[in-house]
Amino acid sequence: MDEVLDERKRKILKAIIKTYMETGEPVGSRTISKYPDLNVSSATIRNEMSDLTDMGYIVQPHTSAGRIPSDKGYRLYVDELTREKEAEIAEIRDLMIEKSDKMDKVLRQVAKVLATNTNYAAMVAVPQYKGSTLKFIQLSRVNERQLIAVVVCEGNVIRNQIINIDEEMDDQTILKLNLLLNTNLNGVPIQDINLGMIARLKEQAGSHSGVVADVLDAVAATIHVDEEDMKVYTSGATNIFKYPELADTSRASELISTFEDKQELADMVREEMGDPENTGVQVYIGDEVPVRTMKDCSVVTATYELGDGMRGTIGIIGPKRMDYENVVDSLKKLKVQLDEMVNKKT
Repeated sequence: MDEVLDERKRKILKAIIKTYMETGEPVGSRTISKYPDLNVSSATIRNEMSDLTDMGYIVQPHTSAGRIPSDKGYRLYVDELTREKEAEIAEIRDLMIEKSDKMDKVLRQVAKVLATNTNYAAMVAVPQYKGSTLKFIQLSRVNERQLIAVVVCEGNVIRNQIINIDEEMDDQTILKLNLLLNTNLNGVPIQDINLGMIARLKEQAGSHSGVVADVLDAVAATIHVDEEDMKVYTSGATNIFKYPELADTSRASELISTFEDKQELADMVREEMGDPENTGVQVYIGDEVPVRTMKDCSVVTATYELGDGMRGTIGIIGPKRMDYENVVDSLKKLKVQLDEMVNKKT
């Protein structure tokens, strides 16, 4: 950041850029004086704006009394914003790693306790982030033919998307695309991004409309659950041997394989979480169970929510003659307790 700019000038420049991005009109000192964190007079602001003009950060178009940002002003603003966001993203990643480690330990313990208390097999799917609102988009150059888009959504979901480009883009073009995307999409719920909005953004991006389309694909990808991201913890699989109807050697070995492989369990969880109506306790009996090897079993599941767009599934697998009342009560209690357990301060 340029050493010449003191804190007040930075704030005024930032206010001019943000106001101009919102209105598209030259910005005057009277408008800037209304900013809550600028406790200075219009006269002082006019003097500072005059200095910023002399320094080349803002320009006065035509005969207007107002100012608009210059390319130099935009560059300073975006460089500072990028530094802030990179620091924020690094902090988010560190927090998520710490929170993820803590959560894994808690959920492994939940599966173990559930299996012990019920005498059945238990499964717990790690909650998936379902970020629904955009917080920030950052386009950066990887090489002359590739960009990387960093998309941060509600729940601090971070998605990195490599975008191939046909011709090299200069810093100014990347800067303008960043401003276009962030001005129009920050704080917007993903479900509100419709074809009309996409068409307008692509039109404004001109010859770089393909980059905008690729960024929006990355945005959409943040709300999809990837197969490799689905973690399912299981416990008590050997409890099935306690029930004669499930203890048949071939059936038992198939069930054990399902608990070890976990792919079919993950598929079942994905299907459950894909249905927004599945917010309570679900009971599957025999042929209703979506997992082939569990057709002689009953499966009781509950979808839990931890805020920040996070949803996961806990479940009990046992014989059809399981103690449903006890199982349902156990899952309901866990739904209430899980949020406290995971979010309890260390």
